[in-house]
Amino acid sequence: MCASGWPITLLLFCLLVSATSSPVSMYTPAPPLPFQISPPSPAIISSLPSPSLSTQPPTPPLISNSGEATEIVNCSLTISPSTLVVRFGDPVTANCSVQMEPFSGLGWQVQVTIDFTLERFVIWRVERITNWTLEPMCYALSEVGGQCHIKLPLIVYKPPDNVSISFVNHTGPMFEGHQYTLQCTVHDVAPVENLIVTFYKGQIALGKVQLNNNTTKEPVTDIFTFNITPNKNDDGVQYWCEAKLELGSEGPGHPPVVKSHKITASVHFGPQLVCPPKLQVREGESLSCEVRGNPQPSVTWFRDGQVVALPTHSSRRHAGKYIVLAQGLHEQRNFTVEVEVLSGSGTANNFNGYFLLAVLLIQMINCL
Repeated sequence: MCASGWPITLLLFCLLVSATSSPVSMYTPAPPLPFQISPPSPAIISSLPSPSLSTQPPTPPLISNSGEATEIVNCSLTISPSTLVVRFGDPVTANCSVQMEPFSGLGWQVQVTIDFTLERFVIWRVERITNWTLEPMCYALSEVGGQCHIKLPLIVYKPPDNVSISFVNHTGPMFEGHQYTLQCTVHDVAPVENLIVTFYKGQIALGKVQLNNNTTKEPVTDIFTFNITPNKNDDGVQYWCEAKLELGSEGPGHPPVVKSHKITASVHFGPQLVCPPKLQVREGESLSCEVRGNPQPSVTWFRDGQVVALPTHSSRRHAGKYIVLAQGLHEQRNFTVEVEVLSGSGTANNFNGYFLLAVLLIQMINCL
């Protein structure tokens, strides 16, 4: 097929053309990779110079999404972009170029498809990417340095179809001081190892959760959990979560974010007495004491073992020790309140204060 005595470059090219003379498709067996090409006959080998490694320093290794260096074997290859991040179903373009001298050929190998050229650059282009696990590789052949290749880190992503939030094994109201678990379910997302889920209470971020042990490339549905311990101030707050794909500097400018619906918390607490243990009122004032709880507890006052109604106009005879019985939905509590009635009418004292203030204002006006 090729005459003897031709230059070494042409011999290698003829060998490569012979090895790949039949057309290649996604449905035919993969043609041999450059590093799998059968060696030439002994007669040709005897005429070739002994191979030697290139003295040119190797290209710095690319860093993949997992943090590991991609494989580079004494290469002067450059790929652009250095990491490819593409949404599932979108087009893909990447360029590979070579600087080594001399070289015999350059190509892309993606699955079983091989593109080969004698130019110094070659473009890999796909109109619509539909494979989650591609590992593109650019390779080059050198007359003096043998073969070398470099891998292109590729991330194919897909935002979640839906994000939902709920409680684990719990429905209905929560109790103050008890621990509960929120769960955020993220549906059909890829790759899940790049996903960060943030839990919120109102507009306050409670914490972030990421799965570092799941390296599945295809879309999955996964559950993220976060523990909370509500208090009475959390009654009526809204819990929700959001899922964000962190795809690095090579990813889209605005990382894909999907938020869940919001669930309103009902926190049961109490009963709690808001009054001091020693309560002072003036004669004529009403005697009252606040008891809080959710739901609102019923309150009964006792004095000397008898149920009493609190007076709206206190007098000295209302002084003494009272027992407050607060009955909540889930708990009953007793409080002791000692009432002291001070002399002087609250209404009268207020009137006297207003009268003195009016007199002072009149005097100030007369002085002007």
